[in-house]
Amino acid sequence: MNDTVPWLSAEEQRSWRAFIRLHQKVSSRLTADLQAHSKLSGADFEVLVALTDVPEGRVRFQELAREIDWEQSRLSHQIRRMAGRDLVAREECAEDGRGAFVVITDHGREVIEAAAAKHVVTVRRLFIDALSPEELAELGRLSELINERIDGETR
Repeated sequence: MNDTVPWLSAEEQRSWRAFIRLHQKVSSRLTADLQAHSKLSGADFEVLVALTDVPEGRVRFQELAREIDWEQSRLSHQIRRMAGRDLVAREECAEDGRGAFVVITDHGREVIEAAAAKHVVTVRRLFIDALSPEELAELGRLSELINERIDGETR
C-alpha cells in the first residue's frame, strides 16, 4: 500500500459507503418510478425540469449543459432523442448563428407536469418523510456545503 495516500478511516469509509449506497438506491428507485409511471428516463426528467425552471421554457444549449452539469455531447444526444418524442425542440439563435436554444414543447410540458406530481409523492415517501424537519435542514446545509466545494474546484 502507498503510505502517502490519505486512506479513509473505518468511520469515514462507513459514512462514504452509506452515502454512495443511499445515492444509488434513491436514484434507482426514482428512475424506475419515472419510467413506470411516465415513460420518462431520469435524463429526460432532468432536462425537462431544467427547462421548466425558466419561465419561457427556453435555454441556450451551453447554459443547459452547465446547469445540469453534462458534457455537450451527452446533452446533444439526449436532446435529439427527446426531440424525436416531441418533448423538446432545438431552435437556432437568430442573433448568433453559432448558438442554439433548447425549448420545451407543449407536449413536453404536459408530460413533465403529469410526471412531477407522481415524482414528488415518491420523493416525499422515500426521502423527505424519513427525516425530521431539523434533519432535513441539516442535510440540505451539508449538501450545499459540499456542492459549493465541488463548484469551487476547477476541472
